[in-house]
Amino acid sequence: MLAVLNAKLKKRAELLAAARLFFACRGVLEVNTPVLAPAGSTDPLLDSFTTQLEGGSVASQTLYLQTSPEFYMKRLLAEGSGAIYQLGPCFRNGELSQRHNPEFLMLEWYRPDWDLAQLEAECCTLVDELLGEAPYARMTYKQAFIDFVGLDPFAASLADLRNACQACSAIDADQLDRDGCLDLLLSHQLEPALKGLERVILYEFPASQAALAQIHQDASGNQVASRFELYVKGLELANAYQELTLASEQAKRFAAGNAQRRALGKPEVIADTQLIAALEQGLPDCSGIALGFDRLIMLALGATCLDEVQTFSAYRW
Repeated sequence: MLAVLNAKLKKRAELLAAARLFFACRGVLEVNTPVLAPAGSTDPLLDSFTTQLEGGSVASQTLYLQTSPEFYMKRLLAEGSGAIYQLGPCFRNGELSQRHNPEFLMLEWYRPDWDLAQLEAECCTLVDELLGEAPYARMTYKQAFIDFVGLDPFAASLADLRNACQACSAIDADQLDRDGCLDLLLSHQLEPALKGLERVILYEFPASQAALAQIHQDASGNQVASRFELYVKGLELANAYQELTLASEQAKRFAAGNAQRRALGKPEVIADTQLIAALEQGLPDCSGIALGFDRLIMLALGATCLDEVQTFSAYRW
């Protein structure tokens, strides 16, 4: 047991060192930002841990453990930091499974004046260096759904999507909205199918799933998100955006996220007004990406769940 533990710890340390060397050689600056903040993510699919700041010289206030370092890093970009990356812990409530842990290690980096094609190439180069080279397939979200689910995600009716969800799972899909159906079909049908393609770049997600990405029109005239996800053996490893830079649009998305949270019976989250101010000041055109580093370690070791590669997971606190 001790030899196995030492081997895992050594592999984790080697991968962390290799990732840092990768960015150092490319002139990307490592930064560290707070994991506690007075604002959090309004994304209805993410739930934050909260705590209460008491005492001292400030009034009592709610603080959020960060689901991602994104907001702070964008504030640094707006101040002129240039290309930056961060390797550190993130926290998401309600996520505990073979592929999820409430605390996990995230690698996130931003490239001013880069487009998604450049970021995609860099991401693939990093993954090849850390996991070994392998072929990559590229496909649009639409084509992947047509090929592996048998439905056009933009043209299919909500009834058809719900029927497809019912057919592939034991989940009652009658109350699912369009994005809820698409997410279920992605996890139950599409992701298992991607296992056979080794490494897949999936891009042009529906605009409703843009989160903090820009939006453009695809070849068929559909509004789509300027983002991609990297899957390795059917496991989502990285998520990249052509970053939204318009402050007014960001404020609208924060409000829309909280509206969706209310509709789902979830508590509202304090929106990050400091990020809005940074966007008003001027965020450079940039692309950014978040990569689940524990998942990368899991792939490197051939493990089947995060608990096997984390030093202490929620199952072993």
